[in-house]
Amino acid sequence: MQLRLDTQILYQGTEPCSNIRNPEVPPIYPSTAYILDDMEDYDFANKGGRYYYNRTANPNRDGLGTAISYLEHGESTLICSSGMAAISTALLGLLHQGDHILMNKAVYGETIELANHILTKFGIQVTFADFTDLEEVKREILPNTKLLYTEIISNPLTLVVDLDEISKIATEKGILTVVDSTFTTPILFRPLEHGADIVIHSLTKYFGGHSDITGGSVTASEKLIRQIRPQYLLLGCCMDPGTAWLTLRSIKTMAMRVRKQNENASALAKALSADPHVSAVYHPSLKSHPQHTLASRIFDGGYGAMMSFQVEDSHEKVNSFMHRLKIVKYLGTLGGIRTTYTHPLTAFRNDFTEQELEKMGMSEGLIRISTGAEDIRDLVTDFTQALKAFD
Repeated sequence: MQLRLDTQILYQGTEPCSNIRNPEVPPIYPSTAYILDDMEDYDFANKGGRYYYNRTANPNRDGLGTAISYLEHGESTLICSSGMAAISTALLGLLHQGDHILMNKAVYGETIELANHILTKFGIQVTFADFTDLEEVKREILPNTKLLYTEIISNPLTLVVDLDEISKIATEKGILTVVDSTFTTPILFRPLEHGADIVIHSLTKYFGGHSDITGGSVTASEKLIRQIRPQYLLLGCCMDPGTAWLTLRSIKTMAMRVRKQNENASALAKALSADPHVSAVYHPSLKSHPQHTLASRIFDGGYGAMMSFQVEDSHEKVNSFMHRLKIVKYLGTLGGIRTTYTHPLTAFRNDFTEQELEKMGMSEGLIRISTGAEDIRDLVTDFTQALKAFD
C-alpha cells in the first residue's frame, strides 16, 4: 500500500530499535498506550500480562515501585502523582461509609484537612488523639475503628511515636495501621518491620531530594495493594513517566544525602541549644527531647533531618532574623539537599483557628528547619549571625 507524505511521517522512526540491549540507564517510556496485536492480546493485557495504557501501568513507575518496595521491605508499591494523592488513595481505598479512623493529631496539616473535609463527606468518622499517649489511643478506639493513622516524627515539634506499641494495640483489635514515614525515610526507619500494614511517602521530599519532583507512594502487602488499586486507577493519580524516571535516579543517592542531612541536623540542634537567643530546640537527638530514648532505640543511623526551635515571640524580630540569613532560604517544602526553613504559624494561620494552632504547639517564635547537606560549619555560622536579630 503506497502511503502519502502526511500519513508516512506519522509512522517513520517509531519502531523500537532491535539492536539496543542492556542500557546502563533505563529509558523513559512516555507512551500513553501500547499497540495490541489482536483480541487475545487485549484480554492478556487486562489480566496484567503486559503494558497497554499509561494510567494502568508504566515501566518507569513499576521500576520506581520495585525500588521503594525493596527499601521498605514491602511486597508491592503504588506510585502516585503526589504525597496527598498517595494518602487519599490509601484512605479512600480502605475506608467505607460508617467506618471510623483514629488519627494522630500531630500529622501533616493537609492530611487533617483531608480527614475533616473529605472523609467526613463520605460518612467516615474521624477522631484525633495524641499517639505518644498509648492510653489515650486505647480509649479513643471504637467498635467501628478500621484504621490507625500516624506519622513517626511529628511536625513541627518532632514528637516520636512508638510504632511497635501502636501496631500491637491495632493488631489486638484487628485494625490496620497506616504510617506516613516521609520524615523518617526507609534509611532511618521501616514501618512495616514495626508492625505497620501500609507505609506512605511524599516522594517530593527526601526521595526526590532536589526540590524538582512531585510524587507519592503507597507500600503494603500484595493483598492490600490489590484492595487499593481500583481506587488508584479510577482517581487517576498516577505519576508521569518522566517524574518516575527522575525519582528513581534520585533514589540512587538518597542514602548518602539522608545520612549527611541527619548528621547535620544533630550537630545544628546541639549548636542552637547552646545559643542564648534560643529558648528550646526540638530534635530527637537531644537528651532533653521527651522521646530521645525511644528514638535512639528505633532509628537506624540518625534522628531525622527535621527540627524546630523557639525564639522570642516577636513578629518583627522573627522577620528580621529571616532577612539576616545568608545561605538558608524560606521554602514551602522540605527534604531537599539544601537547608531551608519555614515559619509554621504563618504557613497554617489561615487553615486553623488560634486555639487549634496553640494545641499544635505553634507560636510566633517557632521556626522549623529542614536540614540539608552543606558544610555544618557554614550552617552554624549562618544561624548564629542571624539570631543576633534577637539581641
